[in-house]
Amino acid sequence: MTITTLDEIIEKVRQHGVKPKVAIAPCAEEFVIRSALAAYEEGIAEPIFIGDREKTDIVAKKHSLNIDSFDFYEENDDTAAVAKAVQLFKDGKAALIMKGLVSTSVILKAILNKETGVPPKGIISHVTVFEAREGDRLILMTDAGVNIKPNLQRKADIVRNALQVARKLGIEKPKVAMLAATEKVNYPAMPATLDADILSKMSADGAFGDALVAGPLALDLAISPAAAACKGITNPVAGYADILCTPDIESGNILYKALTTIAGKAMASVVIGSDVPIVVPSRGDSDRSKFISIALACYLADY
Repeated sequence: MTITTLDEIIEKVRQHGVKPKVAIAPCAEEFVIRSALAAYEEGIAEPIFIGDREKTDIVAKKHSLNIDSFDFYEENDDTAAVAKAVQLFKDGKAALIMKGLVSTSVILKAILNKETGVPPKGIISHVTVFEAREGDRLILMTDAGVNIKPNLQRKADIVRNALQVARKLGIEKPKVAMLAATEKVNYPAMPATLDADILSKMSADGAFGDALVAGPLALDLAISPAAAACKGITNPVAGYADILCTPDIESGNILYKALTTIAGKAMASVVIGSDVPIVVPSRGDSDRSKFISIALACYLADY
C-alpha cells in the first residue's frame, strides 16, 4: 500500500507500539526540544538529550518545556556531543541519531570516522519527503544536504538510495526526474544535462531496476502535467515525478529552503546509507518538520 501523506508515516510508526531511543546532539534549541517531546507524546520515539545542560535548561524553561524525566548527557562541546550520540548508538543505548543545533558536516564527520564512527559500506545521501501540492501523494527530493558536487557515478548511487526510500513508502515503480535548467542536453555549458541524459539511458538499460529515470528535466516539467503538456514532453516521468534529483547541493539546498520558507512545506529529512538512521532536518526547520523527520527515520528503520 502506497503511503500518500506524512501523517500516514506517523501513524504507521505509532502502530508499531515501540518507542526507539533517539540521541539528539546538541539539544539546546526550542524546536529540537519541542519535536522530541512531541515524538514521545505521540508514541513515536523517546529522546536522549546531549549537550550543554545549563543552556538547554534555559531554553526549556523559557518555552515551558519539561525534559526532566529523560536521559541527559552533559557535553558542552558540539563535536563531543555528536560523538557521544554515535557512541550511544554503538553501545546499543540509542536506535537513531538526530542532528540538533549543529552543522550537518559535524554529525557526518562523526558518522564517517573510521575509528569511532559507523562508516557506511556505500555512500550516504540526504533524502527529503514532502507532500505534493494536491495532497494526494508524497514527493522525494535528493540531495540537499550531503553530497556537494556529485559526479555521474555518485549521482547514480544517490538515485539508488532515494529509490530505496520510495519503495519503502510503497511506490512500486518510482519515477525519477534528474533536474536541470533545461530539458535538452547542453554540454559543456551545463554538465548536469549530460549526466541526466546518461542516467536516463542507464535506467532504460535496467540499471535502477523497476524504476523510470528521465532527464534532463526542468522543475516545472517534472511536477506539472500542464507544463509538460505545454512543451510537448510525453515522457511518463514528466509531470508525475516521485523523486526530484538535484544536480548538486547548492541547487538542492535552494529548492529545499524555497519549499520551507516560501511554500511553507513541512519536510521530513533523513540521511540514509549508514547502519544508523540519521535525522537531519535543517537547523531553521519548524518543530513539525523535525518531528516528522524523526517519524520518517523510525519508519525506515522498521520501528
